[in-house]
Amino acid sequence: MLIRRETPADIDSIRAVTNLAFRDGPEAQLIDWLREDEGWIPELSLVADEVIGHVVCTRGYVGDVPALGLGPIAVHPSHQRAGVGSALMHAVLGAAEARGETAVVLLGSPVYYPRFGFRLASEFGITPPEPAWAPHFQARLFADVAPGAFRYAEPFNRL
Repeated sequence: MLIRRETPADIDSIRAVTNLAFRDGPEAQLIDWLREDEGWIPELSLVADEVIGHVVCTRGYVGDVPALGLGPIAVHPSHQRAGVGSALMHAVLGAAEARGETAVVLLGSPVYYPRFGFRLASEFGITPPEPAWAPHFQARLFADVAPGAFRYAEPFNRL
């Protein structure tokens, strides 16, 4: 499986895969908004093969310290449970660490994401934008990060 950076030619396919994976939820629109935002990091928008999956990390902050917000991550339904999501996660986390990022946070299954080194963000004193998210709000740290509130790139506020 080839994991590579998104190209302009991939945008429609990313939108289609995201819509299929999230059953036409707001995630595809969110990715479009993120591409236009100052928090977009092109090196951290990755696709698998001929866009059977996609993951993105964008600039966020723990307090005033730069960090990353991971998501959405989407895999075409016909390729789910075949290792595509895991490959995308390993690739984006490796790229984030290589860039010298301090932390990656996400909102997701506390059963699934610990296999990638994520722990509940509360263990690090990182609080989610919405308190109700706490049982699913997770972080992976690459460096020491002072406790604080996490904020995603602005487009997440539109959801």
